Amino acid sequence: MRGRILIVDDEEASRKTLSDILRLEGYQVTAKGDGQSAVDALSDGKFDLMLLDLKMPGMDGLQVLEQAVEISPDCMVIMLTAHGSVESAIEALRQGAHDYILKPAAPKEIISSVGKGITKRTDSERKKRVLAQMEASIQELKDAEGVESNQEVTRSLFTLGKDIKVDLERREIWAGNSKVFLTPTEGKLMKVLLENRGRVLSHRELVFLVQGYQTTDWEAPEIMRPLVSRLRRKLAQFEGGIDWIVNVRGTGYVFDGR
Repeated sequence: MRGRILIVDDEEASRKTLSDILRLEGYQVTAKGDGQSAVDALSDGKFDLMLLDLKMPGMDGLQVLEQAVEISPDCMVIMLTAHGSVESAIEALRQGAHDYILKPAAPKEIISSVGKGITKRTDSERKKRVLAQMEASIQELKDAEGVESNQEVTRSLFTLGKDIKVDLERREIWAGNSKVFLTPTEGKLMKVLLENRGRVLSHRELVFLVQGYQTTDWEAPEIMRPLVSRLRRKLAQFEGGIDWIVNVRGTGYVFDGR
């Protein structure tokens, strides 16, 4: 089995076509006809990738994507959209979707996009395992040398929510057995937000503090949205984390984690 895929489309013919194409490629496919059924499926099962129709009655694709980021942040999402909804598809990319495909799409295009998404998911999981193994090895060395892991507490260690720890030096966030690793840029953004809790930071200010350069009022939001979206996806793995970074419309962001 090459991967588990969830197809979400209110058109039965489209669901069947997509399912047939991907099953022939060796994927395990589950198909749903509405947004709420998709959310329920994400809650009950572990999927590697979701093909998600943008325009559906009731809960639309963007609403499903918002919940998917919270329920199953590691699931890659490919939006299915008509030509008239490309702007909405681009907004979905900013909110964490992997790719979008214009309907009707050729089988070759669908297979290619799905393959890239599955590869990205596999690479991400592999990196997490390697980092976890490295950390376990380092801890074993510390134990062998008699070094206490709680010996030093630095100013870079923060506690949020229900005993959720943030270590800015190691760029790690963990609670119990759950742990995520931040990229250097995500770590800088997290540091800026934590050090300015409760204060609204403009897009331009965030670009300067995180990236180190000045930009225009219209460029800054485009630079920050993808970065904030990626960080939100990681924070969403912890209780309440999805709500910590609050968008202040037309201005910037404020960190509301406690």
